[in-house]
Amino acid sequence: MTQLWKNQAFCISHADDGKFAGAGLRPFFEYRDLGIRAATGGAYGAHVIRAVPGMESPAVWHTHDLDFQMVYVTKGWVVFEYEGQGEQILREGSCVLQPPGIKHREVRHSDDLELIEIISPAEFATHEADAP
Repeated sequence: MTQLWKNQAFCISHADDGKFAGAGLRPFFEYRDLGIRAATGGAYGAHVIRAVPGMESPAVWHTHDLDFQMVYVTKGWVVFEYEGQGEQILREGSCVLQPPGIKHREVRHSDDLELIEIISPAEFATHEADAP
């Protein structure tokens, strides 16, 4: 049995052990699960996301049903457009907190894009939305 501390298990993830998978919210990205969902019983999730070279975003406006979503870019760049904020270019070292329910879309990205996304809860619904 896994020992828990305040409903969380100890979790460590190493890049050389991690595998990227194409099954995720966006087909133009690959995801590497960092084990946070399992360690927190689904209260939180975290993954590394990287671009699939040559694939582009369809730039569809959408919202997510979640309480927390933070994105930190570790490599490359990405352009997001946010309701009331316009287009924002995030590059290596950029961080954005996307408030719950904000309409947004991924407009374009570099082929070498990698970012870390932290969310709560780990499972959430996504809904297409009209442009703001």
